[in-house]
Amino acid sequence: TQHARGAVRLSIDVWEKAAKTPEGALSQTTFWAEAIGRLGIDGDTQVVVYDDGRMTEAARAWFILQHFGVPAAVVNGGWPALLAVLKEAGATEQGVPQSPHKAVFTPRPSSGVVALVERSSLRDALARGTGPQVFDARTAAEYRGEDLRANRRGGHLPGARHLAHSALLGPDGRLRAPEDLRGLIDQAGLNSGERIVTHCDGGGRAALAALAAAQAGYSDVGTYYLSFADWAADEACSVERVLR
Repeated sequence: TQHARGAVRLSIDVWEKAAKTPEGALSQTTFWAEAIGRLGIDGDTQVVVYDDGRMTEAARAWFILQHFGVPAAVVNGGWPALLAVLKEAGATEQGVPQSPHKAVFTPRPSSGVVALVERSSLRDALARGTGPQVFDARTAAEYRGEDLRANRRGGHLPGARHLAHSALLGPDGRLRAPEDLRGLIDQAGLNSGERIVTHCDGGGRAALAALAAAQAGYSDVGTYYLSFADWAADEACSVERVLR
């Protein structure tokens, strides 16, 4: 397999599954100190993340890393965009990526540019009518409640605004320019002067939406990482459906 020279491979599906367990919840700093340190990340050196071009998996890794205080960035367009640059520089390698030397990593939770939002605090704020603005990055069918995925209930969070994550990407698979992102987010009814909380069904699309909002210049952005799957499983959390 071809990869960037010196790259370390992250099995993002392992992180995705872990974050949904009590032991690996994003509040468990001991677990994540080990998981992140195992990649050779010490928290002081810039980390650049890329995926196969979908952008959602790189965004997922970025969100978790930045949540724990790692200075992290995402390659716009992923591996397809990076490959041409690396080939020209002679900076690609074949085979299995190297095994990193384990680093000592000290997490600094909630020190990133995008905050982690939990279900209870979001539910209470929406019930009180005190916000925040909810940015639903799922498909239109999921938002309307027609596509339940693996959930027992379908629909959307009360008052949520919809903007599918796919609209944030251009034809070349890259995140659109900041001014274009701002226009799309504004058109969806999300005001720049108020807090925005992104969600999807399981975290990846929500992370990409948060990255897009941050790139567009929105300064108060949070992500409900466990997203609609977590919300729908709690009967105390109300959902709305679009009637047609």
